[in-house]
Amino acid sequence: MNITVTHKLATRLLEAGSEPVSGQQLADEFGVSRTAIWKHMKELEEMGYGIESVRKKGYRIQKSPDSLEAFLVQADLKTKKIGKRIEYMEQCASTQIVAHQLAQEGAPDGTVVIAELQTEGRGRLMRKWDSAKGQGIWMSIILRPDVPPHKAPQFTLVAAVAIVRAIQSVTGLEASIKWPNDILFGTKKATGILTELQSDADGIQALIIGIGVNVNQEREDFDAAVQDIATSLRLESGQPINRRELVQEILHFLEVYTELYIEKGFAPLKILWEGHSATIGKAIRARMSRETLEGIAEGITEDGVLQLRTADGKLHGIYSADIELK
Repeated sequence: MNITVTHKLATRLLEAGSEPVSGQQLADEFGVSRTAIWKHMKELEEMGYGIESVRKKGYRIQKSPDSLEAFLVQADLKTKKIGKRIEYMEQCASTQIVAHQLAQEGAPDGTVVIAELQTEGRGRLMRKWDSAKGQGIWMSIILRPDVPPHKAPQFTLVAAVAIVRAIQSVTGLEASIKWPNDILFGTKKATGILTELQSDADGIQALIIGIGVNVNQEREDFDAAVQDIATSLRLESGQPINRRELVQEILHFLEVYTELYIEKGFAPLKILWEGHSATIGKAIRARMSRETLEGIAEGITEDGVLQLRTADGKLHGIYSADIELK
């Protein structure tokens, strides 16, 4: 069986939605016999699709497998650039590692790497990120923006806004952002963002934005050490979440806000970010490599630098730190 034809057939039916497509029409479109179409339908059923045969009308998909394979994600993708190339893997050490390699090999702007399982998932400061198979979204996006290297950290904030809006769109849940890279529900973390840079004397060659979203984990799926500080969209909503739809929305909003940033600068994104912030106006502790400061987070600058006012009235710019909400 030609798996490529099977994938294309699945894409065609997914795009048709609830409208059945006749076997003869599919046979004509794909240049095969109606018997071959029937065999492809059986292949799709073996792959986990629910195929309904509607009398005198044709075939339609009732359900599709919980997979993030490229052709499935791309079937309803609303982007112009991001996700037009998707590298899908059942398993890898880290999508960041794969994306860095692809970027060095010249992968185009908007390339996405997605894995069902990461064996060496990581967050900031090389911390382990548990990336269980099929329960979350583990992906990295290669961007090649024409901006100076010192603007790179702002893309973490751009991605954070995109993820919050995507979560809201798909689930109705209102998440918040803890500066600079955590998406929270209350005090529990559901998503992390890791932005890394490839650059040379001429400027940014590539940004690699790693995104890890806890989607369908139950509480017992988390290690005991993090059960009180980690959560998932399923735990927050009380129902399973369509991972593929969420990926599509994250890529859509990431493209929308990246284009807004390139066109208008960070100012409009700053307003959006602060509107979702879990940090602004709160008493926080900022742990940096050389010192720890406590005070009130007053906002972020046009460069995305956190502004922390300590008890002595001084305003400090925090460029990189572990932030604790007090």
